[in-house]
This record gives sequence, structure tokens and C-alpha cells, in this order.
Amino acid sequence: MFIYLLLQYGFINMCLKSLVVEKYGEETWEKLRLQAGVQDSFLTFEVYKDEITMQLVDKACKVLGVPADIVLREFGKYFFEFCKRSGYDHMLRTLGGNLYEFIENLDALHSYLSLSYQEMNAPSFRVEKNEDGSMHLHYYSDRRGLCHIVPGIIGAAALDFFNIEISMKIVNQTEEEERTGKKEHIVFLVTQNPLFPHKERNEFSSSSQCLVDTEKQIENQLNKEDLEKVKNANGDRGNSVCPVKKSHWKTLRGIITLGKGKLLRGFDPVYPKSLWIDTKTFCNGLPFHMVFDKELKVKQAGVSIQKIVPGLQTMGICLDQYFRIVHPEVPFTISSIQKFINSQFVFQTRREMMPESWKERPMLELRGQMMWMESLQCMLYLCSPLLRTLHELEERQMHIADIAPHDVTRDLILLNQQRLAEMELSSQLERKKEELRILSKHLEEEKKKTEALLYAMLPQHVANQLKEGKRVEAGEFKECTILFSDVVTFTNICAQCEPIQIVLMLNSMYLRFDRLTTVHDVYKVETIGDAYMVVGGVPVPVPTHAERVANFALGMIMAAKGVQNPVSGNPIQIRVGIHTGPVLAGVVGEKMPRYCLFGDTVNIASRMESHGVPSKIHLSSSAYQCLKYKNFEITERGEIEVKGKGKMHTYFLIRNKSATENEIMGRPMKDLDSGHESVQSFPECKTETVPSSHQPATQTQQKKDQTPTIAMKYVDGPTDAQNSLKRRNQTKAGDLTGKTCDSKSDGSLHGNQHADDGPCPPNQGRVKPAAEEPQNRNVRSNFCTLL
Repeated sequence: MFIYLLLQYGFINMCLKSLVVEKYGEETWEKLRLQAGVQDSFLTFEVYKDEITMQLVDKACKVLGVPADIVLREFGKYFFEFCKRSGYDHMLRTLGGNLYEFIENLDALHSYLSLSYQEMNAPSFRVEKNEDGSMHLHYYSDRRGLCHIVPGIIGAAALDFFNIEISMKIVNQTEEEERTGKKEHIVFLVTQNPLFPHKERNEFSSSSQCLVDTEKQIENQLNKEDLEKVKNANGDRGNSVCPVKKSHWKTLRGIITLGKGKLLRGFDPVYPKSLWIDTKTFCNGLPFHMVFDKELKVKQAGVSIQKIVPGLQTMGICLDQYFRIVHPEVPFTISSIQKFINSQFVFQTRREMMPESWKERPMLELRGQMMWMESLQCMLYLCSPLLRTLHELEERQMHIADIAPHDVTRDLILLNQQRLAEMELSSQLERKKEELRILSKHLEEEKKKTEALLYAMLPQHVANQLKEGKRVEAGEFKECTILFSDVVTFTNICAQCEPIQIVLMLNSMYLRFDRLTTVHDVYKVETIGDAYMVVGGVPVPVPTHAERVANFALGMIMAAKGVQNPVSGNPIQIRVGIHTGPVLAGVVGEKMPRYCLFGDTVNIASRMESHGVPSKIHLSSSAYQCLKYKNFEITERGEIEVKGKGKMHTYFLIRNKSATENEIMGRPMKDLDSGHESVQSFPECKTETVPSSHQPATQTQQKKDQTPTIAMKYVDGPTDAQNSLKRRNQTKAGDLTGKTCDSKSDGSLHGNQHADDGPCPPNQGRVKPAAEEPQNRNVRSNFCTLL
């Protein structure tokens, strides 16, 4: 119930976060706190502004689309459970034996907790019983708009502690001018309905009429004295639950067996005819007490309070001249005090009326209980010094001896001193925990950056093995496609330019190429000077390695047109060479480990690049065999002399017939009305937006990279067209007499080629120019689509 007490502390915000996360998830909380502009975590004993909590509640209503009163009521129910889980269960349960006593002692609970939570600003509660068994709960607070939390908390406490359901509705809502400043005053009508098992509900009733019926049944069997006891007991219990169907003798036994009967528990206090204590003993035994009449004139005072406030020795002075009421915030009048007679009152001495020795000390505060003496028409204030720590005791130059031995304030000061020390340690531990959480979060972010940098240099699975201290074994890949490229007349450009110009030119070009590796999911092996090496099918084997590298090469030619030659000012030109074959791949070195490829396939791919033509993509025959049925336009170059390899039949890759420039470059598709195709000619084409893994170095490139990267998705599984082709090829291969497919490249490089595609078609041994290929061949296996 002490939600308002802790409203300034992080405990309440922690509860609100727990509620949102538990019922709606982390994402909802993150969205809510970002809109409210508050931090993600809160410290239990840290003081926060009320505006933070108010802002969170306001944003919760908007994000969840729920009215404020419902949000606050549900939050009140959850807060009660949250307090129980946090260790306040026993404290709340022992406040009272019924709901009336529970509410009546809430202010006392607030007063106790103020010893630990010194920055609190607690509300006040006043409860009144009605004749029909209902109650009026008066709620006073200077925090407006939070009154709907009260029914949630009170309802949850009533159900959990007393097994009753209650309904609370607002019957009056005003702003009290009589209190110090304008305070919200809400009056709730509280009606309660006891909860019993289904069988007992037919036997028991909580209505007051039940008592009347029972009295009539037993009236003839009880004497007047017993009857008077029953009536007195009924008046004391008010809403006591009584049996409807119960014999007279059971009722009688319940009265006779005092303390065991269900109808009443008899107790009659005995008072002496005269008070057996003299005035001096009373004032010494209760050193902090005061008696005053309706006009606030002091009639009596304890010896210790007289010592501190000598003016009280003059009987008949007005109490409000020397004290002011700190809590509850009411005017200093008898009527206001009687209205809050069940609350603990805190008095504070007025500095101007204190002795000269007290002028520099903190003012003394007294806390205690008001008791109205009807026969004397006076008010008795039984109080003790309100001291939380030994430091406060020393500040007022007081000693433990000044407090009566029977006064628990002695023990409270010592215990609270230890409690505050524990709270300080707990607060320090909580702050350290929060610092560690933030450091851990930053460490995780730095770890991700480090891993991203590592994965940019090595394949992810290889990097993970190296991090774990494992040895990375070299792997053999039976078929992959390797690409080399270089800049035409790069040596001449270097001779005529400043080094920084060369660096800027290569950086601009490589950033474009790196982006394309993301689009086509190929692995960048390395760059040496102006040479750029890429492989498809390594380190993760895929059947579409040739299509990926071919599309990447087409993208390179397009991207190079956007890079300026620093000498001529014209777009640079590049040569591209592609070859398909087996390789051996592994990690080389320890200081700067690199994932390298070995084998004759690498050499031949390099020769394709070095013997290529500017702005052309040079294909070996093995690369051509992998691409000729994949909807690419290819022209025959013919036989050329290749250094170290002799004569080789090679080809030029012209374009992809099924993909647009935007698709190959990974740019968003334009609308049809802009003059460009928005989809490929095949129905399998889709698009997928992925973040680019390469960050630009120049402002111009940064603007370009703001465009999302659209990755091409390749169908790596066998398609229907591919399976149909396999069946036709297998049928035709049966007519051959042991002939194997071959190309004009080195046979050792292609012995395992096209293992996934089955035997080569009969005409594969005789390479035909692209122009002579049948245009109606229905082969679209392993073609690329946009996701």
C-alpha cells in the first residue's frame, strides 16, 4: 500500500518495468521507455523525480491503448504482489486483523518506513465505519491523478489477507483548502463481501439482520445478563459473520465457552475506582507527553519535554505557539486533530520559541498518538522524540538517557543505525551492479564490432575455430568459381598521380565491390594493389557458385563506371577473368592469418584476367560450361595462347538475360512508370533487404550507401527443369559408348565438374558459339532470383 511512499524512489519504477515486461514483453517496455525518455534501469534506494513515473504511466496508456484508471488499478494489484515478492509480506500482513484495522494503520506503516526512506512524501488515510458495514476511506495526497491505484492495492490486500472481495467507488473528490496547500481529497465507499466455500455460503450470511434473528431465537433461553453480553459483543464485532441454521444450544455453548465460541470472544476490562499513580511519577515515567484542552492550552507536560521547551513550564500557554504539526498536514485545531485521531502525529518545535542554545541545532520532532479524554474535554499526546540515527541524537545534544527506559525509541535508534548502514551497502552494491551491467553492455557492443571485423577478414566458421584455439584443417572443394580483376593501365596511373589519389580511387572502387559481395553472397579472398580476388562456393559449397560470380562480375563492370580515373577524369576500366574448378582452402599464418586458396584453378583464373580485354569478362571453357544453360548471354572469343597453359578456348560474358541492372547491383527496384523493369522475367524472382556490411569512407559514398542493399537469392536446390534435364541427359548418355564429357581445359581441373547436374549433354564436348545455341532450350536450373 505504500506505493506513494516509494514513488520518489526507484522501487516503484522497477515495479512498473517488471509489470510491462512480464505481461507485454521487452519490446513493449523498450518502446514505452523511449517514448517517455527515461533510462532502462532504476536503483531501489535512489530518489527520482515524480515526473518520471507520471511520464511512464502516461506513455503506458498510449502504447497499450488502455484508459488511465484501468492501467493504475491493474498496476496497484501488481504492485501489491511485487511488494510481497520483495520481502514486505509479513510487514503488511501484521498491520491489522481485519481490513478496517489494516487501513487504519497505514499511516503508522508510512511513519515507520520514513526512518529508512527519508525523502518520502507519503499520503494520509482516514477510515470511517458505517452502520451498514461499509466504510468510507478518505485519501489525502498532493499527487493528483493517482487515486485509482488505491482500489487496486486495497482490493488485492483484502483478498489475500482477509479472504474478502471489496468494491470501491469514488463518492467525493475535492481539493482541501484546510490542509497545508491544496491537496487532493478522495472519498471511497468500500463495501466488502466475504468469500466462503460454496457449501458454507448457504449456511453463513454477513448481514446484520442475521444477528437480530439469532437474538430472537435465543432470547427465551438466556438470562438478561447473558443477553446483555450478546448485545455488547454484537456491537463490538459489527459485521461478524453468524450462522443462519444453528441450534440454540450451540449458540449457548459458544457464549459459555469464552474464547472458543464462534459468536463472540468475551472480554470486559476492569478499571480502578481511582488512579493509583501520583502526578510526579506520571510526569517522570512519561517524560514526553502533553495534555491540552480545546483551546490548545497546555494543562500538563512530561519532565523531558519541559527541559527541552522551558516555555511549557508555564501552564496555560497555547501549544501552537511552541509547536507546529508536520504530519498529518492539518491546521493546528482540535477539530482537525480529532478528524485524524487514528493517525500518528508529528510535532516540530518552533525555532523562534526555543532557548538560545537550540538556535543552531536542528529542531526537535516528536511523534506519538492523540487520545481524546471525553470526561476532561482534553487531548492527551503520548509521544517520543523522532530520532532516526545516533547522528541526529548528537546534533540535538541529546543522550539515550534522556529517553525513558521503557520507550522503544532507544532500540529503534540503534537498530535503524544498523539498518541505514545495511541500506548504504545495499545501495552501493546496486550501483556497482548497474555499472557492471552498463560495462557488460558496452563490452558486448565492442565484442560485436570485433567479431564483425574478424568475420570481414576470415570466414565465420574459421574465425570461431581460431577463437576457440582449435586447429583449422585445410579443406578440399571439388568445384568452385574464382574471379580476378585488375585496373587497366594501373601502373601508368600510379606514375602520374599522388599516392593519396591512388588510395582514394582504390578505396572508392573496393567499397563498391565489397557491397556487391553482400548482394551475391560470394567470399572476398584478398586484394593486392589493384587486384581483387573473389570466390563462389568457398568456404560454403553451393551449386550456384558460377551464377553468383558471373552476376558479381557484371556488377563490377557497372560499378567501375562510377569510379573516376584521377589522370584522365574518365571512368576507369577493369579486366575480369573467371574460371571454375577444384581448389584446396585453408588458413595460413598465425600473426596475420589469412584464408587462402591453392591449386591450378587459381592460376588459370588469374590467367583469364591477365589475358582479358578492358571492360570485358573473360571466361574459361569450364566456367562457360557452368553458365551456358543459365540464361546468360555469352560470346565465343576462340582459341588464345595462355602463358603456361598453351592454347585455350575462351569466351566473353555479356549480360544476364533475366536480371535488370538494379537487380544485379542490389538497388531497390524502380516503378514501371520510370522506364525500368521492377521484376525479373521469371516468376520465382523475389526481393529481400539486407544491411550492407561495409561502411563508406567518403561523404559521397556514405550518401550512396544509405540506399538499402537488395540481396539476390539463388535457388541452390534442384528445380523441376534441372531434374527434367537430368533425366533427358541420362537417357542420351545411355546411347554413348563410354565417351566422357570433356572440355578444352585441363582435364584434371574438371574431372569432378557438374557432379550435381548429372552427365553433360551430348553436344557439350563440342563447344558451340553462343549465337548457335538453340534459343528455345528450356533449361533454367540454378538461376538466380531476387528475394
